[in-house]
Amino acid sequence: MKIAESSAGRRGPGRPRAFDVDAALDAALLVFRERGYHGASLAELGEAMKLTPGSIYKAFADKRAVFLAAFDRYKAVRDGQIRAAIAAEGSGFAKVRGLLRSYADLSHDEEGRRGCLVTGSAVEIAAFDPQMAEKVAAALARIETLLRELIREGVADGSIDPTVDVDAAAAHLLCVLQGFRVVGKVGRDRSYMMAAADQALKALPRP
Repeated sequence: MKIAESSAGRRGPGRPRAFDVDAALDAALLVFRERGYHGASLAELGEAMKLTPGSIYKAFADKRAVFLAAFDRYKAVRDGQIRAAIAAEGSGFAKVRGLLRSYADLSHDEEGRRGCLVTGSAVEIAAFDPQMAEKVAAALARIETLLRELIREGVADGSIDPTVDVDAAAAHLLCVLQGFRVVGKVGRDRSYMMAAADQALKALPRP
């Protein structure tokens, strides 16, 4: 989607320039993921998004509005990545494994150090911002629901033992996934994170 950029301070009188909102938000995401909400300045966001402060205020009102839009963009992109990670897998167990490994793959080296916007928001701002707390809770609930669905699918197709406590297993794996994103912030290599993902799978009993 494109919207008009303010001409103030950039183009002088004339027709405003359109800019790609998704591309601008993708750039803002990198700043928020690396520096956090409070650490990200409007100047840094403007430089990354290639927008003047006036254009940011015209399109998003303030920094918080940029963050909320970036958060929604992040969730939409991550939902697509998650679905792609499990789409080609045949069994419920294999889909859980694909999900774990996709998180592990995002939690090492440079990408890992950037961190997860959902996890970072839960730590940094959800405690004092009710709207963000709701967004974080909803994002985590979607992943937990997906895990329950995949575990139940594994029970139904015979790839996971039917004695498994589905709710407890899903809660455990949700905590593991979020832990990946926290540990990844301090720098780990791919083999470290993949080994952790494979170990987590042992929480799911096989028939």
